Order: sequence, then structure tokens, then C-alpha cells
Amino acid sequence: MLPEVQNYLLIIPLFLAVAAGWWLGRRDQRRKQLAVRPRTDMSREYFAGLDYLLNERTDEAIESFIRALEVNSDTIPAHLALAKLFRRKGDVDRAIQIHQNLLARPDLKRSEFLRVQMALARDYDAVGLLDRAENLLLELLKQSLPKDTAENARKLLIRIYEKEGEWQQALDTAVQMSAEERKSLKGSLAHYCCELSEVARANGDLAEARRCLKQADGFDNSVFRVALLKAKIAIGQSQWRQAIRYLKQGIEREPVFISEAVPLLKECYQALGNSAELVNYLRQCMTETASTTVMLALAEDLAEERGPYVAGSYITEELKKRPSVKGFNRLIDLHINYGAESARDSLRVLRGLTGQLEYSKPVYRCHQCGYSGKLLHWHCPSCRRWGTTKPIQGLEGE
Repeated sequence: MLPEVQNYLLIIPLFLAVAAGWWLGRRDQRRKQLAVRPRTDMSREYFAGLDYLLNERTDEAIESFIRALEVNSDTIPAHLALAKLFRRKGDVDRAIQIHQNLLARPDLKRSEFLRVQMALARDYDAVGLLDRAENLLLELLKQSLPKDTAENARKLLIRIYEKEGEWQQALDTAVQMSAEERKSLKGSLAHYCCELSEVARANGDLAEARRCLKQADGFDNSVFRVALLKAKIAIGQSQWRQAIRYLKQGIEREPVFISEAVPLLKECYQALGNSAELVNYLRQCMTETASTTVMLALAEDLAEERGPYVAGSYITEELKKRPSVKGFNRLIDLHINYGAESARDSLRVLRGLTGQLEYSKPVYRCHQCGYSGKLLHWHCPSCRRWGTTKPIQGLEGE
């Protein structure tokens, strides 16, 4: 989004809040006893801010609205809008000051008090004072709250626990929510369980690791990572058939991750001494979910069984359907190793160039924000979403 557009979106709530306060101030007959000058000053500052806004002078518009608020200090929504603006612009200290000043007022209604406390918790979260935010939210949740306020407080508390890596506390908080409230968090909660499972597995507690994965399926049974971790535990126990079942289950859940499952499937089938079953399964996958990794695994089997020429022909035909840099590089490798001597030097030069191209390109990309890299992050480092980073498809990927 363009910076100019962002600025407008930031000040629109403030503009509306100041307008509402000014209009209500004029409408309220009880304000007649107030001096005319403050109302005139507010009107002047409000229209000056509106003029700045229309002329795309957003900084001057903000300052005018702030001066209008100083005159109209009784307008709580306007102050909340101003504090939200400061927080979004990165001036969190000023936002905190506004919210603390509001909380000190003895005339706050309970609904306004709760709203300001939630806003202050968001301030603390934004500035990294996670302990303060956590304590404030925990105190809030001890009270009898409206349903939407309690839901928002729990969701923010879960996000704070996520930042702290307190996965179990996040899950305990989620359990207090209704099934309907948890629906929007189900993918995240499944990944929290996966995080706990990985810790338990690293500590050698496989029973706890499996329990966490079972809980993850209870939150969301469509997450590939859960099946992948089950398979890794089974492989560690030499339970090859069980691991294969988990991997196939994971591919059914999210076929785009088949490239992550193929190396483990090869390991399992090799341990069982049953490569023919693997080949049959991979052929089925190629008809349902084409992938360069699957295609190259089949080509490798053809090279062993029927020779490099047949493997090269197979890769060539598949590249006509789904071209990819990775597949092209493997085809060049075959020609370098088994082709005519006269062409090898030229092919090595070409392979060096295409190899650099493949090496320089990312392997995974977040479908939410576009962040890309060579490592699979279940939790996107950029947008902080769970399960949105997946293998890149197409010419430069799978």
C-alpha cells in the first residue's frame, strides 16, 4: 500500500471522531454555559485540519485535529482515535500517555474504561512491554466482561504468549474460549502443539510428543506439519509402514508439500526394500499433483532400471508439460555424464549458469505477505502468520 494512502487511512478515524465531537458539542444544549471562544477555536482547528487533509498535507491535518482535541477534551472516542493514530505511526509513548490520562479520569463509564484498558494493552504489546500487557489482560479477564471484549482480550493474550514462546499458556488460554471463538485460531493452535511436540521429541519424551500431535489434530486436522512430525517420530522408531501412512496422510492434507515428503518416503521404502511400491505411488502423485521433486525421483528410478537415456527422455517430456529450472539442471547433468564428449565443455558452462540461477532463487514463499527464502518457516518471519509459507511452484520451483 502506498505511504500516502496509509496516511489517509490512519487519520480518517481521528477526523471522524473530531467531527463527531464537534457536532455533538454544538448540539448539546448544556454546553451553553461554556465560553464561546473555546468552541470557536475548536471549529477553526477542525476546519483547518479538514482543509489540510483535502490538500494532502497530512502532517498539518493531524496537528490541527490534535489542537481541536485539546479544546474539546471531553470527547473520549476522539482521544482513543488519536492514541491509535500515534501507535500506528510508531509514537507509542504518546499513545500510552493518552490512555493513562484517560484511565485517571474519575468520570469514565465502565465500557469506556474497558476499551481504554484494551487499547493500553495493545500499546504495551506494540512497544514490546509484553509483561505489562500480559498482566493488564489477565486482570481484565478476572472481571465479568462483555463477550466481545473477553474474546478480544484472550486473542491478544494468546498473541503475546506466542511472541514469548509460551505455547502451553497460549493453549490454556484458548481452551477457555468457545469453539466458535477458537475457529479463527485453529491453525495457529495446531502449530503451537507442534512446537511443544518438537520440544518433547528433542527431550526424548515421545509419549508427550505424540500427545501434543493428537491435540493438534483436535484443533485442525488439515495441517501437513502434524502428519510430518508423526512420520518423523515413527521413522525414529523404525516404524516404516506407520511413517508411510502418516506421510501419505500429510500429502492428502496439503498436496503442495509433497516435495517435503518424498525424501522421507524414499527412506522408508528403501528400508522395507520395496522400491516398486514407491514408484507406483509416485506415478499416482504425478497424475494428481505434479511436482518436479516427484518427477526427478521417478527419473532416478528409470536411470537405475533402464538407463540414463530413458531417464533423460522422461525428463524431457515432463519438462515440456511443466518446465522448471531444477528439472532442466538435472537433464543437463545427465547429458554431461552420459552425452557426447564434444558437447560436455559447453554443457558445463551452461550448467554453471543455470546452477547459479537455481541457487540464487528462494525455495519457499509466504502466500500471505510474499516473504521468500530457502528455509521452510512454519511461522512466517515477516507477517507472523502460521502455515502460510509453502514450496514455490512453477518455473523457479516445483
